[in-house]
Amino acid sequence: MMGTKSLLSAVAGLAFAATAFTAPAQAEEVTLNAVSGFAEGTIFSRHFEEFIDMVNETGKGQVQISYKGGGGKVINPFELGDAVRSGVVQIGNLPGAFYTKLLPEIDAVKMSEYTITEERENGAWAYMNDLHMQKMNVYHLARQTECIPFHLYLNKPIDSPDLTGLKIRVTPIYRAFFTALGATAIQTKPGDVYTALERGAVDGYGWPSQGIFDLGWAEVTKYRVDPSFYRSSVEFIINLDAWNGLDEAQKKVLQDAAFEIEKGCEAEKVKSAAELKRQEEAGIQVISFTGADAEKYLETAREAGWAEFIKTNPENGEKIKGLLTK
Repeated sequence: MMGTKSLLSAVAGLAFAATAFTAPAQAEEVTLNAVSGFAEGTIFSRHFEEFIDMVNETGKGQVQISYKGGGGKVINPFELGDAVRSGVVQIGNLPGAFYTKLLPEIDAVKMSEYTITEERENGAWAYMNDLHMQKMNVYHLARQTECIPFHLYLNKPIDSPDLTGLKIRVTPIYRAFFTALGATAIQTKPGDVYTALERGAVDGYGWPSQGIFDLGWAEVTKYRVDPSFYRSSVEFIINLDAWNGLDEAQKKVLQDAAFEIEKGCEAEKVKSAAELKRQEEAGIQVISFTGADAEKYLETAREAGWAEFIKTNPENGEKIKGLLTK
């Protein structure tokens, strides 16, 4: 894990110039530094990398993005939100679960019943973006992978929605849900999950329907539990000072590329179906809850998720729930 001193050293080594994102009066080309919370080329970095390529192509002479890489080799993923907040990095690609300590309200988007496009229309995005700006000093650019649901993956079989006695690797996204089912919750960064599974330090983990092959986890996973629950959401955020330093044309380059990334919902559904089939072909067995067990499983996900969220956000939790549920 990279501490504050190591982080500062890394910043110096990467030459993250403090003036790199300040737009001069003549609106010369601006370069923004970017980091992903996931390793380069993996499912949750690929769309971010597409976004960067689009910006660098359409923004020539106006705005460019210098991609410093992804995963823990640059910055600990759980410290990336703070790095964007402080301006150490100008743009970050990471799930809200990685910065709930800075913005607890972001946890609600996993349970949203609207697409990001609909949230932009019904006021939910604007409300959440205001919170990003006020509490984190960042502007919310985009959301990707929102049509990819989560699953529980295990190395021990279960025959009912009961995780009593099992150690499950969690993030804040599904900690309350798995705990409500009786699991012992253990939080680690993604890079440590393979070893934890291999050594039996954890018995399973929550993860979206895509990505376990990219990370090698399929090699040490025996079961997938259906049905799926919640939804994935990986956010593009930009330091607010950097954003405010751009002129309107430069902002439009970033926004146009961001909106293109947000259009990929239907394609993600197709990819998820193919990935689930691939998992089964690789020998991962499906534990499928039906009837009352399926209802209990999904109802626990909803109730535990919203109860934990409203408890953590007593001032605006109910408002956010109203904005995100139909």
